Amino acid sequence: MKMIVGLGNPGKEYEHTRHNVGFDVMSVLAEKLGVKTSSWKAEHRAHTARAMIGTEKVLLVKPQTFMNLSGEAVRSLNDYYKLGGAQDVIVISDDVALPVGSLRIRVKGSAGGHNGLKNIIQHLGSEDFIRVRVGVGGPGEDMVGHVLGHFGKEDASKMNEAYKKAADAIECIITDGVDKAMSSYNTKKEESRSDES
Repeated sequence: MKMIVGLGNPGKEYEHTRHNVGFDVMSVLAEKLGVKTSSWKAEHRAHTARAMIGTEKVLLVKPQTFMNLSGEAVRSLNDYYKLGGAQDVIVISDDVALPVGSLRIRVKGSAGGHNGLKNIIQHLGSEDFIRVRVGVGGPGEDMVGHVLGHFGKEDASKMNEAYKKAADAIECIITDGVDKAMSSYNTKKEESRSDES
């Protein structure tokens, strides 16, 4: 079984903010996989649901610990379900270093200043988990205000496409492997530049 973790903050006031991109991708993925709203349950400080992608069982996870403590829920679920640690985990997060709506899949790496990723690395004791990073654009001066803010109309439209693309990418990672997903779904640098111009 693989654990797919969408990062975000619980609570109405954080819904659809830049920092909650992981939750939004997870909602799109769950719908795509036919997971009913009633199928989600609360356990280990997270909301979880089970599904199948191809022949692989997957556990969909939205930690309810607030972003900075996401690793607590991930580690607890990993231990409870006797998963293989980082190698069985895929994490979806927002990324301020990427243009709005772009995707970057990475096999491993540092937290890059993202507190949710930092906490997961700390609790799993490894950086070797797949992450699907979804661009939310650069913050300018106010990082906190930016990540906790909402998208404007044009950016929201780009993000809706990005959520679908990220959900497709996750299915591809599970069924065809991460290399295929990276070559198919990572936003090319030329695309990023043309978006910004």
